[in-house]
Amino acid sequence: MNLNSTLYAQLVVFFILAWFTMKFVWPPIVKALDERAKKVADGLAAAERGRHDLELATRRSVEALREGKEKSAEVLAQAERRAAQIVEEAKTQAKVEADRIVAGGKAEAEQEILRAREALRDQVAALAVAGAEKILRREINAKVHADLLSAIKQDL
Repeated sequence: MNLNSTLYAQLVVFFILAWFTMKFVWPPIVKALDERAKKVADGLAAAERGRHDLELATRRSVEALREGKEKSAEVLAQAERRAAQIVEEAKTQAKVEADRIVAGGKAEAEQEILRAREALRDQVAALAVAGAEKILRREINAKVHADLLSAIKQDL
């Protein structure tokens, strides 16, 4: 065999193999590589969207937390104001009730004083009448009168 014919035969076989590879083997490999590149690109895009969504969710949660704190502080302030208002109302009602009770006590004390004065007047009048009656029953004598008046003073 001749070296040239072997070389030509190898050259023909090489070109047939190259054509066969380019026609039947290369397209599926390129297609698989393109699909893999597309999957990687889609995965990277999804990761980027996920990172962006995470940032948005973090911002929203921080905002919601801040709003919740503000609302709770507002509710707490309202509760404190309402508690102070209730305490003031209770103090006012207690003062009114105390004033009413004191006024009732003073009125009752005045009534009791008036009754005591009336009773005292009645007793003084009775004692005066009794003393006068004793004086009139006995004969008029200065020493006896003085003794009777001393006795009346002790009774009072």
